[in-house]
Amino acid sequence: MVRNVFVVVIFAIVFTTACNEKESYNWNPEETQAVRKAMKVVTDVMLNDVFAPPVASRVYLYASVAAYESVVHTSEEYQSLAGQLRELTPGPKPNSDLEYDFEVSAAMAILKVGEALTFDNNLFHQLKPAVLLEIEQKNIPDEVIVRSREYGREVAAHILEWSKDDYYAQTRTYPKYTPTGESGNWVQTPPGYFDAIEPAWRKIRPVVIDSASQFVPGEPTEFSTDPNSQFYKESYAVYTALDEGDEMEKREIAGFWDCNPFAIKSIGHLMVGEKKISPGGHWMNIASLASEQSGADLLKTTEAFAMTSIALFDGFIVCWDEKYRSNLLRPVTYINRYIDENWVPVLQSPPFPEHTSGHSVISTAASIALTSVFDDNFAFDDVTQLEFGLPVRSFQSFREASAEAAISRFYGGIHYMPAIDYGVDQGEMVGNTVVNRVTTRK
Repeated sequence: MVRNVFVVVIFAIVFTTACNEKESYNWNPEETQAVRKAMKVVTDVMLNDVFAPPVASRVYLYASVAAYESVVHTSEEYQSLAGQLRELTPGPKPNSDLEYDFEVSAAMAILKVGEALTFDNNLFHQLKPAVLLEIEQKNIPDEVIVRSREYGREVAAHILEWSKDDYYAQTRTYPKYTPTGESGNWVQTPPGYFDAIEPAWRKIRPVVIDSASQFVPGEPTEFSTDPNSQFYKESYAVYTALDEGDEMEKREIAGFWDCNPFAIKSIGHLMVGEKKISPGGHWMNIASLASEQSGADLLKTTEAFAMTSIALFDGFIVCWDEKYRSNLLRPVTYINRYIDENWVPVLQSPPFPEHTSGHSVISTAASIALTSVFDDNFAFDDVTQLEFGLPVRSFQSFREASAEAAISRFYGGIHYMPAIDYGVDQGEMVGNTVVNRVTTRK
């Protein structure tokens, strides 16, 4: 009889302890490693899939908004993006009576959106374990993990449903762009002579700006082959861009910000594609670096991803609208025809019209978005390109980095200066509009 009482008492102690352990579990909002790794998985898969820069920005937008919406309910200081981003409605909310680990939810939301909007699901499943390992190391109760993952999936499903009405599917049915053949208009460029990409991107639904044509920039200089013309002088400036100052530094800057998913190199008689991060991917990585360096908690980290991705997405829309309106030829085409037929730019020209400079637009817009989250004078070491064999570059602010990204296109020989100057202007207008219209904190 005594033995039975003892067993009952022991069982009661064990049961009570287990209940207390469940009740005492608290997710740590300071932990962001799994979320940042999830975004890196999305980047790596798009790198492998060779996503065009505008299309990559679309994936980043939906993945980032899903992550933010997964955690925004955890703080009274922050507010949802529903009602602020065009046609985004309120999504599912967690059960306030149950426990969650919202980093798990955010990471799962990023992975589910990324997997749905990319191609190589096999690679996705190869890379996901790195994220899952981060989750396992947190020693979360199984029922909390299951519940948190499910909530992340629910938010992802809501965001993916929102994505269906952005006109992306319709742009897949548009015919490829055919060059006009008129003097001064864009034609395919060496060495790949690829067709122009995303000629219908201006039709994609923006999320903050009013329309693709809201911020029409200054027009490019009037085309002319006259050696005394302004256009000839601007082309000649590209031709001689490396002649003054530190040539090696200029080449390093150009290479660091190349970010051309369509780059190829010749090996004998073969042409082999080089895997490079997209311009948007570079800035999303800077957002991740800033979050890690500053010790940002989960809300601030997902806020940085969301604000950066919104600026990138709308920035590509206004830039691509102008590219196919002005339809200007690349410097390599002009210089080879009218100045030096043997000239080769430092960078390969991306396959789309020249004006305005995409990097100038989206880098400026992203830098304004990041500054709104982390403030001015945020010094950081950009290690983004280490995995591609390029050295670290250091900056005193996001704006300093964006200015270097913009001028890199001139050093690289792929843009005339007006495209850079007007591109920065466009990026300023997009970035400021995003920051002024989107309120993450109450």
